Amino acid sequence: MQAERIGTCSTASTSSAIHRKAVRLQSKLNDGIAAFYDESSGLWESMWGDHMHHGYYPKEAVKGSNGKAKSNQEAQIDMIEEVLKWAGVRTVKKMVDVGCGIGGSSRYLTQKYPDSTARGITLSPVQASRANALAKQQGLQARAQYQVADALEQPFSGNEFDLVWSLESGEHMPDKDKFVGELARVCAPGGRVIIVTWCHRNLEAGEVDLKPDEQALLDRICKAYYLPAWCSIADYQRICQRKGLTDIAVADWSDEVAPFWGAVIKSALSTQGVLGLFKAGWTTIKGAMVMPLMAQGYRRGLIKFNLIAATKPTQT
Repeated sequence: MQAERIGTCSTASTSSAIHRKAVRLQSKLNDGIAAFYDESSGLWESMWGDHMHHGYYPKEAVKGSNGKAKSNQEAQIDMIEEVLKWAGVRTVKKMVDVGCGIGGSSRYLTQKYPDSTARGITLSPVQASRANALAKQQGLQARAQYQVADALEQPFSGNEFDLVWSLESGEHMPDKDKFVGELARVCAPGGRVIIVTWCHRNLEAGEVDLKPDEQALLDRICKAYYLPAWCSIADYQRICQRKGLTDIAVADWSDEVAPFWGAVIKSALSTQGVLGLFKAGWTTIKGAMVMPLMAQGYRRGLIKFNLIAATKPTQT
């Protein structure tokens, strides 16, 4: 099954029908995403902790703080730190964690910046509940709060956050234009928008689409992980420009995350992982079965781990 694409209508006579279909497809996708993470988040936390994202494994710095091989958990913390450094973020007052998982990165940031507050949104009720429980356990419940909400229709006022943070949630967004538009809307003037996401490779000159075998690989991944159509980092750059964002910077950290999927596969094949998969259910098992396809996509140069950072202009 190919990834379903939600696009804009081409003629006025069909606009209403296409809009209704798009709404149905988005609702179906959102329900699938919520169910996937409701089912799988507990297993991920038991195996990897509360950070539900890639780790940072640069070849020149593979050791952890104790001089031994870097743990996956250390690599995930390093990912947060390196993204902040790359984006030039030095202070945070009020942030939103869009697609927050169980709140790992935003709780980390509230501890890193003691005067900051965080809001987080996810489609998964299980994730939102767990994120709030962990915030309470860590004494952060007054500063880090989480709720169920759609990233394409965020329940926040405009110009509210000086840091808008999306760490590996953009790949789930069926309308990338609306997604970036919402990130820009809630960002305060002078604030930073950071998107860390999976993309497909940039198209080469003369190409109008990916090769059929490349698209077939992505479609198999989409089916298991409830992903809509993918886009490239060049697409994101154009969208950010259209939304009026400035100081747009992009990066490809595919090499820096290369060991990640091998480590995930290894943990899934452990005794704890196998038992946990069967306990979690079929949706999680299907996700585990396509992990090798993610690794293959990276090796082929088809899948890219991309970063986008931009500034919302100060209003005059």
